[in-house]
Amino acid sequence: MDTKAFNSMLAAAKTASKGIGNSSTATRNAALTEIAKVLIDRTKEIVSANQFDLENGKQAGLASGLLDRLKLDGVRVAALADSLQTVIDIPDPLGEIVRGRTLHNGVKIQQIRVPFGVIGAIYEARPNVTVDIASLALKSGNTVLLRGGTAAENTNRVLVAAIQDALKTVGLPAEAVQTIDEFGREGATALMQATGFVDVLIPRGSAELIRTVVTESTVPVIETGSGIVHIYIDASAPKEWAIDIVRNAKEQRPSVCNAAETLLIHKDAAARFYPELAAALHEQGGVVIHADEAALKLYADAEPASEVDWQTEYLTLDLSVRVVENLDEALNHISRYSTKHTEAIVTEDYANAERFLNEVDAAVVMVNASTRFTDGGEFGFGAEVGISTQKLHARGPMGLQELTSTKWLVRGNGQIRK
Repeated sequence: MDTKAFNSMLAAAKTASKGIGNSSTATRNAALTEIAKVLIDRTKEIVSANQFDLENGKQAGLASGLLDRLKLDGVRVAALADSLQTVIDIPDPLGEIVRGRTLHNGVKIQQIRVPFGVIGAIYEARPNVTVDIASLALKSGNTVLLRGGTAAENTNRVLVAAIQDALKTVGLPAEAVQTIDEFGREGATALMQATGFVDVLIPRGSAELIRTVVTESTVPVIETGSGIVHIYIDASAPKEWAIDIVRNAKEQRPSVCNAAETLLIHKDAAARFYPELAAALHEQGGVVIHADEAALKLYADAEPASEVDWQTEYLTLDLSVRVVENLDEALNHISRYSTKHTEAIVTEDYANAERFLNEVDAAVVMVNASTRFTDGGEFGFGAEVGISTQKLHARGPMGLQELTSTKWLVRGNGQIRK
């Protein structure tokens, strides 16, 4: 690795953070408007670069879920451009007064939101994240160093070049958004060790990637997580709700972290309509069902589930299914296997719904809704940096406020402490 070139990028990002952090809301919004325009203007170039990455990915044997995440077509590029307008419309968090008071001696104190400074992001095969993180970082007054992985290297190069050109158009430093993909894995490791230059690091990807970053980084990390997402169908669940929610959560886009991976169904609901639900998933949606012994007895066109299935984030059209005796058994299963991302219950029993909401330990807990709603765009953030499954600072979909820290401002007129 060219250490000198890498360190130069770190220093440039640090310098650029001062300009971005002190820029006006209007200037940063103008940058986002220009980025959206450039993305649309360069759609053909972006899709062409992405096609090259997709072909390389297929030859390298990338899983279908990763290939879906990697893909950018005209529709997805347009959606990225549209998401920037939502970010523009969200109030600027910088300078927001979190709390404050005037002391008895007249000293005034305020806690306000400020940028982190330099954000590092490590992710894989997700070029949409390049735009999402860049837009949220810029709006919140931060600069960002991106390690998007070899699989999307060509796409990311074109996207970052477009973003940098847009920044220069409005008078902001191009170094506010940089990719370190050229430095490969050594660059990723160096980013994890860039204490003093990088203020916070956000990994987004596989459980292995996140575990590596958390373990090896000397830079503070906001931990995002993989999604072994459960849906529990309670005894009182309406059949139509259950079928619609499970199919949407599994089939709409199985390669993403908010897709359902395990279905837990109360024995009474299983007797009422599980065979119909399983058939709809398997025959209409192409879902491969991995069923426990009780579920296999009700629907034979499934594969036997093993212990590994309960521990697997498939990211494919696979779903593990277990019939449970009651809510307690469902809660115990979720407690044991959950990655604390998103968990859902389908029920008309108010007491069970409230108990599920209160007892399940996850970033997002849902009643009678598809787990696919766990998303920054759906939550009104325009985009998301990731979905944090930790409990410090940020939890759940991360938007603008989660990319800020705070500082205290103290104003006096000669007071001294006695």
